[in-house]
Amino acid sequence: KFTCHLCDRSFTEKWALNNHMKLHTGEKPFKCTWPTCHYSFLTASAMKDHYRTHTGEKSFLCDLCGFAGGTRHALTKHRRQHTGEKPFKCDECNFASTTQSHLTRHKRVHTGEKPYRCPWCDYSAYDWV
Repeated sequence: KFTCHLCDRSFTEKWALNNHMKLHTGEKPFKCTWPTCHYSFLTASAMKDHYRTHTGEKSFLCDLCGFAGGTRHALTKHRRQHTGEKPFKCDECNFASTTQSHLTRHKRVHTGEKPYRCPWCDYSAYDWV
């Protein structure tokens, strides 16, 4: 077991702790090589996923419907349409969502936060309209 001395998070593999430590240092050693792109990443796999946004490569295929995604994450999100899985749950009500961003938007109903403001009047909303 490998434990971070800064936040006590534990890992079963040394390489995972090493990657985690980069979060604390801000180190992002993997740079996108696409001309004019200045993004850098914590891991090589994150950089490869990003690079596909430039090339348009979509090699992650859904075995149920043929959907093609550019990242494992995109395919995981897509598969929830088939499974009905809603892993993001509200602590204040029975709302559940397929994505973190939908849950974040929903939570504004409870907090009253309305971050989207009309530039011409005092109207504000929970969500972009």
